[in-house]
Amino acid sequence: MYPTDSQSITLDSPFIRVSIADDHKMVVKTLSKMINESEKVRVTDVYYTLKSCRAGLAQSLPDVLLLDIGMPDGDGVDFCAETAKIYPRLRIIMLTGYKEFNVAKRALHNGALGYVLKNAEPEEIFAGIETVCNGEQFLCDEIDIMLRSKSNEQVVWYSPREKEILQYIANGYTTKEISDKIFRDEETVKTYRKNLLIKIVAKNTSEMVKKACEQNFVRLG
Repeated sequence: MYPTDSQSITLDSPFIRVSIADDHKMVVKTLSKMINESEKVRVTDVYYTLKSCRAGLAQSLPDVLLLDIGMPDGDGVDFCAETAKIYPRLRIIMLTGYKEFNVAKRALHNGALGYVLKNAEPEEIFAGIETVCNGEQFLCDEIDIMLRSKSNEQVVWYSPREKEILQYIANGYTTKEISDKIFRDEETVKTYRKNLLIKIVAKNTSEMVKKACEQNFVRLG
């Protein structure tokens, strides 16, 4: 039976112990299956919220935590800073779809030892786990190239839909109003808003709009 949220697996062998914090259950299931079929690594706990992850880490600390950024109850990058301070020996890898420069830099600054995109090959994920477990930094190839390129230092990429929603937010439209305008459900709009906050590195909507204006991505009025 697949483990439920914050359920532990008892190990009898000296594997690298990995916990996964990601709210996408299919991703967790696929990733767990892949890891548990390896010779060196085992998934010991899975968490679908930051709240359950926080409680679980207090009870059982793994060697490596694979942490998503866009969690339903908070920003994984902020959680990384909190967790790294409490558990300095815990190795954290951000396993995410975010490939923006400022998100990756903030994650590494907040204590993440690794940064791997979700579309990475299994070999790259395993290499990341083993590398950070040895106390060394690991970046997947795409992120490593991006961070080495000085021209990307201030680049934040937005999809056409994100730009559209960002402009609606700047103009003061509510989530429901935006939902009606783009013909998508409100939960989808809420997800876009959460992702935009993370990309722009803003604590609230006002700060997000201010930064977007400063970067000339939106216009007020």
